[in-house]
Amino acid sequence: MVLALDLFTHQPMKELKWLSRPDSTLVDPGCNASIIRYTSVKEGADKNRLLFSNAKMNNNRANMSIRISYNEGITWSKGKTIYQGSSAYSSMTILANGDIGLFFEKDNYTENVFVRISLDWLTDGNDEYTITQKQ
Repeated sequence: MVLALDLFTHQPMKELKWLSRPDSTLVDPGCNASIIRYTSVKEGADKNRLLFSNAKMNNNRANMSIRISYNEGITWSKGKTIYQGSSAYSSMTILANGDIGLFFEKDNYTENVFVRISLDWLTDGNDEYTITQKQ
């Protein structure tokens, strides 16, 4: 299980604070995961999107997957498996064309691989990336 982080504003001083809470839907074997903001309404996108990658298993470092949240991490999609075999630490980036870059360890730490996927593929055609201009 992963600890989810919520950002909130503490009034009256308007300080930003982090609040962590367990999220039982994000199963994890105790391995480094990655979370990244894909799009933001504040930057002109049509919706907020967060991406989360990890070895989506309870006890084994396997099943590298990516999930998406449209509500700032309150809920997550079931996600999509990128690689079923053994996999571990992952790191994501957003490429200039909107594709998602994922770098992760696989096959019992014998390879570090980079894959790129589209938002369209990740969401089975239910969402697509459109270029937005920062306001």
